[in-house]
Amino acid sequence: MNANQEIKLSSKHLKIAILVHFFPPKYLGGTEIATYNLAKYLCKKGHEVHVITTLYKGAPKKIYESGFHIHRLFWSKIRFIGGILFLIKQIRCLKNIDPDVIHFQGAGGINIIFLKKFFRRPCVAWGQGSDIYSPWSFKNTILKSVFRNVDAVVALTEDMKKDIQKIFNRAVFVIPNGIDNTIFKKISSNNHSIDLSIKKRDNMLIFVGNFRPVKGLKYLIYAMKLINEQSRDVGLILIGDGEKRLELEKLVKTLDLSEYIFFIGKVSNEQIPKYMHNSDIFVLPSLSEGLPLVILEAFASGLPIVASKVGGLPSIIKDGENGFLVEPKNPEKIVEKIMILLKNKKLMKEIAKNNKLKAEKYDWSSVSNQIESVYFEVIDNKS
Repeated sequence: MNANQEIKLSSKHLKIAILVHFFPPKYLGGTEIATYNLAKYLCKKGHEVHVITTLYKGAPKKIYESGFHIHRLFWSKIRFIGGILFLIKQIRCLKNIDPDVIHFQGAGGINIIFLKKFFRRPCVAWGQGSDIYSPWSFKNTILKSVFRNVDAVVALTEDMKKDIQKIFNRAVFVIPNGIDNTIFKKISSNNHSIDLSIKKRDNMLIFVGNFRPVKGLKYLIYAMKLINEQSRDVGLILIGDGEKRLELEKLVKTLDLSEYIFFIGKVSNEQIPKYMHNSDIFVLPSLSEGLPLVILEAFASGLPIVASKVGGLPSIIKDGENGFLVEPKNPEKIVEKIMILLKNKKLMKEIAKNNKLKAEKYDWSSVSNQIESVYFEVIDNKS
């Protein structure tokens, strides 16, 4: 450690590089939004933060906003060569930044191993869900090498920690993603209606996420068909976009549900609390999940949850306390739990109160304190 680094550490102000594949405003998935908020809150603590991500058309290669630096690097689509060229660009960028700690949002990149070897700086890998739970080529081999080489591994939940330790047995920190509770409190304290070209029903369900097969949306649509046979007063808002959107829209038309299911498309992160405030139940029919940020947002909105019993969801959702869990790929069970809630308004109010209280522990001010402590620990261990 050089003299300049010692001065920075003594003042507790770090230079932090966060590497993430995608980043807002174009990409608004859970990992992307979490990375944005993490960077913002670390800056509030006085740290110098640099986010390194991929470049997309129309985005500036380098910009300073919200208190931190964003570096967007071009990724060529040429197989293998594109990845190697991108790694070289990451190395150059990190050399210019000269960070005290390198933070990887996700553990599933072979670049993590090379960058750790090249820089020999404290490195933290934070599992985000699909990198740990979803199948991909050479998964266990790459993850094992990553977990062996980095200085700290962070899991979103205790369930994810156990899965990581099955791959490589080492100490793992457990830190959840966070939310900005102030946004949701402002929404709930004011009458924020949403201007939708939909016929609002007495009871509105909502889903927010990517339209990918792993999200299990077709099972939610089949569930809506069954609900519609029992009640015409239930509607479903689908926020997001993705590869399965056209297929899902066709399914809705085939099942004659166009008057009850509404495709909103992508909306800004600032708009999501407004849609949740105008909904009654949040539904997540995923086949695989880590600890999705959108569940925490639903908590902060006071929404009961009906979600699949997968990944880290059972660690934060308890039946009758926060909502209900169901086995994946089971429309009938989704319907059963939704109808239990809709027929018991007292239970829904109790769950709403529980979830708003639970959301407090996931505020970014608390989460950023926890990840900051990990940084200082790995830096101290290196010194």
